[in-house]
Amino acid sequence: MRHAAKNRWRDRWLRWLVYATVAMISCVFLWILFDLVRGGVAHLSWGFLTDSPRDAGRAGGIGPILVSTLLIVSVALASALPLAWSTAILLAEFVPTASWPGRVIRFSLQVLASVPSIVFGLFGNAFFSVYLGMGFSILSGGLTLACMLLPILVSTAEAGLRSVPAHYRLSGAALGLSRMAVLFQLLLPAALPAWVAGLLLGIGRAAAETAALLFTSGYVDRMPESLLDSGRALALHIFDLSMNVPGGDAPAYASALVLVILLLLINTSALLLAQAWQRKRIVPS
Repeated sequence: MRHAAKNRWRDRWLRWLVYATVAMISCVFLWILFDLVRGGVAHLSWGFLTDSPRDAGRAGGIGPILVSTLLIVSVALASALPLAWSTAILLAEFVPTASWPGRVIRFSLQVLASVPSIVFGLFGNAFFSVYLGMGFSILSGGLTLACMLLPILVSTAEAGLRSVPAHYRLSGAALGLSRMAVLFQLLLPAALPAWVAGLLLGIGRAAAETAALLFTSGYVDRMPESLLDSGRALALHIFDLSMNVPGGDAPAYASALVLVILLLLINTSALLLAQAWQRKRIVPS
């Protein structure tokens, strides 16, 4: 009885500790969001979302900057996702954990994950902008971000596949399914939450990056006409307004609020789409 009471007491305190941690994290987020709303909501308008910046960003809007940001993130994800998810499938399903190719790839990903973003920016400038002749462009910035996203996307996708119980694979083999059929019909649907989590982390990392884009995508705030045009990302615009432009605090707050809202909309949409896809896979039509 004493042992059972002790376990109940420990479980109760652990539960309250979890609740307190959740409440603390939520309070920090709400505090940041409240500060952004207080400082930037008065500056928000449809014109702010569609007009071009004027007077170094003090006036006008962020229309071209929003377009540049979406293009940079799209290029990064389109370049990184196929390579990252293919690598994750290879590591989780076809390469033994103790084999030297698996160890080399995982070590390389760990090194990439620890490299500072400014180093990625210098690499992107030297390789994509100068060596490949892309210059300061959206394409150069997106490809640089793709290199930064690889460790996040590969690690989360591989962890998701490895967390699927082994009886999924055994059941597929017992039914005579091929390894590819088991992968696409059983394993990937089960691992979808981890893959979506990695995708959302990648989107957040790409949309909030500044240092790497400073050396690759450029600083121009006009509307881009192609992927080879220079484009200023929204996070870089916020940094410039808050640090280099006197009187730029109000548009900086408004731009930061737009970035947070944009990320919330993307995250919510991705989660809803993933849940709808899972329900469609589980519930027969």
